[in-house]
Amino acid sequence: MSTLAYPPGPKSWHPLGQVFAFKNDLIGLLMNTTREYGDIAYINMAGRPLILINDPDLIRDVTVTDHRKFIKSRALRLMKRLLGNGLITSEGEFHRDQQKMMQPSFRRDRIEAYARVMIDDTIRCRDSWRADQTYDIYQEMTKLSLGIATKTLFHSDVDGEALELGECLTVAMKLFERSANPMAEFLEKLPLPSNIAFRKAKRRLDETVRRMIDERRADGHDRGDLLSTILAAQNEDTGAYMTDQQVLDEVITLFVGGHETTALSLTWTWYLLSQNPEAADRMYHEIDHVLKGNSPRALDVMNLDYTRRVFAESLRMYPPIYILAREALEDYPLREYTAHKGTAVVFSPYVMHRNPKYWDDPERFDPDRFTPEQEAARPKFAYLPFGAGPRGCIGEHFARMEGTMALAIIAQRWRLEHEPGHRVALEPLLSLRPKYGMKMIARERLAHVTPKHTEPAESFPAATA
Repeated sequence: MSTLAYPPGPKSWHPLGQVFAFKNDLIGLLMNTTREYGDIAYINMAGRPLILINDPDLIRDVTVTDHRKFIKSRALRLMKRLLGNGLITSEGEFHRDQQKMMQPSFRRDRIEAYARVMIDDTIRCRDSWRADQTYDIYQEMTKLSLGIATKTLFHSDVDGEALELGECLTVAMKLFERSANPMAEFLEKLPLPSNIAFRKAKRRLDETVRRMIDERRADGHDRGDLLSTILAAQNEDTGAYMTDQQVLDEVITLFVGGHETTALSLTWTWYLLSQNPEAADRMYHEIDHVLKGNSPRALDVMNLDYTRRVFAESLRMYPPIYILAREALEDYPLREYTAHKGTAVVFSPYVMHRNPKYWDDPERFDPDRFTPEQEAARPKFAYLPFGAGPRGCIGEHFARMEGTMALAIIAQRWRLEHEPGHRVALEPLLSLRPKYGMKMIARERLAHVTPKHTEPAESFPAATA
């Protein structure tokens, strides 16, 4: 039976507990706490109890079996300032209704219709590079994924605004750094430079998205994009459509989450391939053999088995969403301990993906961890780059297809080498960013082969909702 005692955890000499460690080295705090105190540990955050779990069964219980006994964390409640009341931040019946209304937007047939957008944009990115030039691949992948996100969301193009919008997102997501501060709710009301910068960035994002929504409403046609399905979605019980504010919140949520995570996944994948040339060569060989110089189609992704495994292994080592949390609505047993009402129960994909109980030599890059046999032998909740349970990422299939296609198309022409002397460090904000970008040199691998796709992205047809 659970007791009232908290599990063991790191001690601190001051009343703020681990707040400074959270702010200065969050990944180190999570890894060291798990390493020293095991699968259930207590972290004091200025008097706010936090319980860190690192066990697949416990994660399953919290996210699936008993998910209704928890709500989203305080940090994500703070993120409502950026995301509104969209799928990531909403709760209860409202969340369930919104999720049902959003599901048609992510049907497999509709997502596969976006393949031509992914192909055209990736080819344009790839062909803009020059041999032996150094690029910040994080910036390049951000521009690429932002272009794909805007076309698939809005059937619109914001290439000229990509860098500015990316900077707005960086400013806006700095808000997450404040989540460990016990006075965060008070601080956000003050006229601080960070708050002023956030409001400016948020206003810029909202203006861009509102403009695109207004243009679609005025047009009135289903263009086969995500916005069309969102505008057409109806509550299955009441028949009601989403309000303008609901549409804005869901679109902002998809806009932020739909390109940031993919850009990061690709960035870390290129870095890992540069550090593991044997795996890179194996991927290049598969791409050459399967595609034979042609650009991939949606169906080709299934034949790029090793490339898909490369992407999956990158998501294991550097999951963009590296920390997740739930807040207990009632006292909840965690084996011999109790997460009291209001306690944050935290689990980290980054830490779980390095748990040696489930991952042999976890710091080694090994795409063969994701053969069907290896996956079947592993607990389901030992791998959770897209979250888990009813609150898991609705766009998982979209992200996997986009990531695999982008790898294949770029790798047809380029081998990316990490620039000597460039420092790689983690910057754990809302997502797991490379602190200093990712400087890489583009080495031409093959003579350029003109892709044989036939239809430009602008002509992709409306899918049937």
